[in-house]
Amino acid sequence: MKFLGKIFATGLLTVVPIVATLYLLAWLFVTAETFFSDLMVRFLPMTFHFPGMGIFMGLLVILGVGLLMRAWIFRAIFHKMEGAVMAVPLVKSIYSAIRDFFGLMANDEGTDVLRVVSYTLPGTEARIIGFVTRNNFDNLPDNIGREGDVAVYFPMSYQIGGYTVFLPADQLTTIDMPREAAMRFAVTAGVNASSNGKSGKSS
Repeated sequence: MKFLGKIFATGLLTVVPIVATLYLLAWLFVTAETFFSDLMVRFLPMTFHFPGMGIFMGLLVILGVGLLMRAWIFRAIFHKMEGAVMAVPLVKSIYSAIRDFFGLMANDEGTDVLRVVSYTLPGTEARIIGFVTRNNFDNLPDNIGREGDVAVYFPMSYQIGGYTVFLPADQLTTIDMPREAAMRFAVTAGVNASSNGKSGKSS
């Protein structure tokens, strides 16, 4: 019975991540297909419709918005609209959290934002992995960050959450590891470890 339990657990760990990923992708594609297909029905005759048109139009819309945001006038209009959204208390919290998260993840790997680091806990040899989220505190209230400090986010394993800690930059060690791989490593308690992750130099 114990042997069968181990086999079942192995199968579960193999199947569930694949099924969950495929389900999420299918949901995204079906949602885009349904939304944009219904929208295009109002503008195009049915003879122009084809399977996957909604997904194709969704990608075009995202690309178009990205191109428009390169023009200052569209950025100004967007910031005005964003300001109106940020004026609503509950909506502001949800919108700003999602915007900031995707903004951080979209940063180039070469930037200091979300740089993967390790920190040795005082008085021990224990080290924890974190991500530098801010190295400038000029636009924040006094005493949040001191001279030479950086803000570091330490994710919690198997939980949606973590801690933001302000630490001296010279106490951190940069880890030569892609941020996505480091995040997977941290939130899975090291179970999902990349074989090519390399620890690197001090900051």
